[in-house]
Amino acid sequence: MGGILIPRAFWAALCQIRDPRFRAVLAKGLLLTVLFLSVLHVAVLHFLLWILPDVIALPWTGEISVPRHFVSLGSFLVMAVLSTFLMVPVAATFTGIFLDDVADAVEARHYPMLSPAPRIGSMDGLRESISFLGIVLVANLAALALYFTPLSPFVFFGLNGFLLGREYFRVIAVRRMGRRAAGRLFRQHLPAIWIAGALMAMLLTVPLFNLLIPVLGAATFTHIYHELAF
Repeated sequence: MGGILIPRAFWAALCQIRDPRFRAVLAKGLLLTVLFLSVLHVAVLHFLLWILPDVIALPWTGEISVPRHFVSLGSFLVMAVLSTFLMVPVAATFTGIFLDDVADAVEARHYPMLSPAPRIGSMDGLRESISFLGIVLVANLAALALYFTPLSPFVFFGLNGFLLGREYFRVIAVRRMGRRAAGRLFRQHLPAIWIAGALMAMLLTVPLFNLLIPVLGAATFTHIYHELAF
């Protein structure tokens, strides 16, 4: 079932990308993502300037100064690598903050027969996002040693796919059926949800396109929930 369900759900989400409500959430998400990565880049730059000496002693040539633009280039390259992995926790922050808006837009267009779902609320959504962000960071730190082995891709996509799939599906399902029933539905369809989460984690590593994935992921899991629940 998952082999057909997941591409169909993602395609339906992609076809709705022009929805004004999608564009509004996407604009907010892009702004927050750029702001977050910019602040982090400045932090990395200042850290490199702090740990690197002003001059380096080399054999035969003696001491040479370290140009600041080399350090800036180095910090940019470090951020280019880090951003691939940082998009998973960035996507995690969307779970509670913007998910209501995306799910409401999907349900209004594709499931108009349903009554409006109770909204999570901005403060509850913020707490949900912070909590999930902490789980993602702790889980990836715990698996850090495995990221330097040949198993790295399987561990990264498997771990983050499970976390993203579980959280997105759970939050969307809770809106409609409560925590206990949402948990049962998640366990019943764990393989399909895990695969969808792993695919989402993979797409989050694709530069530029990954900026769309938090919104498309929330929409995709909204479709997946309605297909599995009814």
